[in-house]
Amino acid sequence: MYEPSEAVARRPWSVAALLLAANDALQARFGACAVRGELSGFTRAGSGHCYFTLKDADGSPATLRCAMFRRSASLLDFSPRDGQQVELRGRIAVYESRGELQFVAEAMLRVGAGTLYEEFLRRKARLEAQGLLDASRKRSLPAFPTRIGVITSLDAAALHDVATTMQRRAPHVEVIVYPSVVQGADAPVALVAALSRAARRAEVELVLLCRGGGSLEDLWAFNDEHVVRAIAASPIPVVCGIGHETDVTLADLAADVRAPTPTAAAELAAPSQSELLGQLRGWAVRAHRAAQRQLEGRELRLDQISLRLARPAQLLGGHLQRLGRHDERRRNALVLALQLQGRRQDEVAARMLRAARAHVQRCAARLDTLQARLHALDPRQVLSRGYAWIMNEQGRAVVSAKELQPGDLLRAVWADGYAHARVLDVNLEAPEG
Repeated sequence: MYEPSEAVARRPWSVAALLLAANDALQARFGACAVRGELSGFTRAGSGHCYFTLKDADGSPATLRCAMFRRSASLLDFSPRDGQQVELRGRIAVYESRGELQFVAEAMLRVGAGTLYEEFLRRKARLEAQGLLDASRKRSLPAFPTRIGVITSLDAAALHDVATTMQRRAPHVEVIVYPSVVQGADAPVALVAALSRAARRAEVELVLLCRGGGSLEDLWAFNDEHVVRAIAASPIPVVCGIGHETDVTLADLAADVRAPTPTAAAELAAPSQSELLGQLRGWAVRAHRAAQRQLEGRELRLDQISLRLARPAQLLGGHLQRLGRHDERRRNALVLALQLQGRRQDEVAARMLRAARAHVQRCAARLDTLQARLHALDPRQVLSRGYAWIMNEQGRAVVSAKELQPGDLLRAVWADGYAHARVLDVNLEAPEG
């Protein structure tokens, strides 16, 4: 076998050359192979390529990044989803852009449903047998709620989606957040506690249980039996908006209403204010027209009766007086009704204005807090305390004396300027004091 010289063996590789050599070695050793495992985080890009992770079904922490390109994906005879157990045929390769090991799948065969999905089916069957998922026990949502609760993480995008949708559609509705972890081992206990807190405080008419999309493992907390039982036992109607359209959890099946996304859950929670105001205006117009038709009908009938009277002048006076009184009462009633509707619209507008001002104030306070944090992290603040930033001739930061050689040209940057310096000697001993 050829033995490289010591000089060649010590010569450093470039990153691209090293990755290419590693890829060639993998191709030689694993030119074509098969691997079996459970799908996780499966996504199909707009280009048609599929990306996912393969993990052992026995609970081992080992995972393998995988890719299946459009040509191979178009030959699949089933729709892959998280939790399925599959067998892949392809090759091991190094993804040079990130220096990661990946498996390029050229074929995928379905083997089984996967450990998590099988457990999902078992739990679903058990809960269905106990009647917790029956459609007959689901309650209707309040038509015009004035206060709703949201159970989700404070850092989740789902909370922003819900708040934005409510501000756009129904700014007069007050939103109360019950924070909870929505992923991981602590999530089931936190979700049950949040549902219990909402029920105990009894301050909302409707609860939205929300989080964004993810893999089967990411959403597993919403398949916990304790969470499902807490939803079923909630005295407040529950709307679940978990993940995307294709994501279905046991919490969705136990909730009174399942929404495909957090945004859709917010839209189901309260009707649009603009639509309600449009309905009120339509009712007012119809009421006015109905009253006008009534008056016109009465006047026509009076004219017909007056023509049939032998002595109209004698009887007409009394009829005209009564008709005038009736007309006045109807007009007064119509004016009163319109004034009442106007006052109600003014009250709704005032509540909307107060809610908008409160939201702006909260956003301003949040912006001030973030600005203070950003100012505290400004590197110039550190430099102003007497520290300096040292760079070599290539412009890279020098973080250790081991990187220096006598004669090196350095650039020192302070908060108010910079200076060039040359290294006279290098001492690797730690300074005293």
